[in-house]
This record gives sequence, C-alpha cells and structure tokens, in this order.
Amino acid sequence: MENMLMGSQSSHASVHDVHSINPTQLMARIESYEGREKKGISDVRRTFCLFVTFDLLFVTSLWIIELNVNGGIENTLEKEVVQYDYYSSYFDIFLLAVFRFKVLILAYAVCRLRHWWDIALTTAVTSAFLLAKVILSKLFSQGAFGYVLPIISFILAWIETWFLNFKVLPQEAEEENRLLIVQDASERVALIPGGLSDGQFYSPPESEAGSENEAEEKQDSEKPPLGL
Repeated sequence: MENMLMGSQSSHASVHDVHSINPTQLMARIESYEGREKKGISDVRRTFCLFVTFDLLFVTSLWIIELNVNGGIENTLEKEVVQYDYYSSYFDIFLLAVFRFKVLILAYAVCRLRHWWDIALTTAVTSAFLLAKVILSKLFSQGAFGYVLPIISFILAWIETWFLNFKVLPQEAEEENRLLIVQDASERVALIPGGLSDGQFYSPPESEAGSENEAEEKQDSEKPPLGL
C-alpha cells in the first residue's frame, strides 16, 4: 500500500513538473527524449554491455596468464583443450565466460530485451557449474589460479545480475514513464483551442512596495481645496 502511495505521489509530482514548464521547454524535452530513443540503447545499458565485455576479457587474460605460468602456452593449451579434463582444466571456465558474453550481448545489446530472464539463466548456469567444479575438481591443488579463476568468474556473474536488475531496468523504466508523461502533456496542450502562449505560464510582475500609497497621495494632492 505504501509503495502504491509513493508511486502515485511521484507520478503526480512528475505531472506537476511537466505542466509547470512553458511550451518551448516542453517541446525541447520531447525532442530530448526522442533523441535518446533514436540512439537505440541507453547510456546505462551501454555501460552494462561494456562490463559484460570486461568480464570476458578479464577471465581470458587470467586464463592466458595461467597457461604461461604452468609450462608455456602451447604445451598447456594442448593439455587443457585437446586433452581436456574436467577435474584439472581451466578451459571450461573460459568457455563459461564466452557463454555469458554471447547470451547477454545478444539479449541486451542486439535484441534490447527489457526483462531479467537471460541474466538469470547465465547466472544460474555459472553458479551451478562453478560450485560443482569447485567441489568435484582438483583445482585447489594447482596453485593460486585454482582459487582465483572460479571466484572471479562467480563474482563477475553476480555483479552483472545486480547491475541489470537494480540499475539498467529501473532507470530505463523511469525514463520511459517520463517520456509518456511529457507526450501526454504535449497532447493536452495541443487540444486546447488557440494553443497556449508562453505568457500564460508566467505570473505578472509584482507591484513595487508602496506604489499604491504613492498613487493615492498623488490623487489627493491633485484635488482642489474644499474652501475654494
């Protein structure tokens, strides 16, 4: 109930803010929102896509470092990819980062989805796979990377979930509501006969203090004396 009251109060406040501006500002605000729509992707969504790309590049960098540390890239790459072993290879953690990148970029950058289903899928798959690998594999006996890669991959997946649910989707919904309110206000202004001029949105200037008293004194001085 409190959330409904707060939502209605915020919407009334937005409507009041829109109607308190003049038509020029109203049209400028409409053009601003339409310009954002033409860009195709919001700034906060673009930031999310950049973070997803950072996730892939960071995990890839750690995996390449691990390949160099454990005997050279060629030998270790053949051992982890060609002779893949679930219990000792880091190659599947790299593939997990590729899976997150492809699904999230396709869903939220290409298709521009506005729901959390895809991020829930990638986070659930990542969490389940990493937990199983940590419990069943022998990564912890292979040095620091046995701890770093699973933990980093797990944390990045959950940061992506938090960022989408609490930053991207709420801000885009708020921007969409503001656009609808501004468009509704512009339609109401257009329906008023004769339109509205800028002067109708401004109150007349206040009279200076003492101006009325000065006018009365001037009128009294101009009256002829009663005895004449």
